[in-house]
Amino acid sequence: MKRFLLSLTTLMVFSLFAVAAPKEGTYSGEIMDSACAKAGSHAAMMKTAGVKTAKECTEACVKMGNKLVLYDKATKKTYQLDDQTKSAQFAGDKVTVKGTLDPSSETIHVANIQAAKGAKAASSSGQ
Repeated sequence: MKRFLLSLTTLMVFSLFAVAAPKEGTYSGEIMDSACAKAGSHAAMMKTAGVKTAKECTEACVKMGNKLVLYDKATKKTYQLDDQTKSAQFAGDKVTVKGTLDPSSETIHVANIQAAKGAKAASSSGQ
């Protein structure tokens, strides 16, 4: 019985490590600034700052100190991005990010970013 309980405990511990381990994958969404992602839209900032596109909005918000993030509008999920330099060229664009997700910090360790297939340049729709 002791052997069984020890085996079961060991299995449970390793299972917990597997769940908490970083997960490699592909993530889709828009490269936004953290403030607009929190709001779920560029609309308010676009009115306030007088900018016309999502790209201009994101760049203006980053200049004010916000970080670039990946915002998935479908799930309303925001992921931190560890590589702000790679992300900057896609400000306001819909993208696919390949990397490793650290679930404890919701940070993607970026391996690659590409414009989403069929995505147009950032628009002035406020989304």
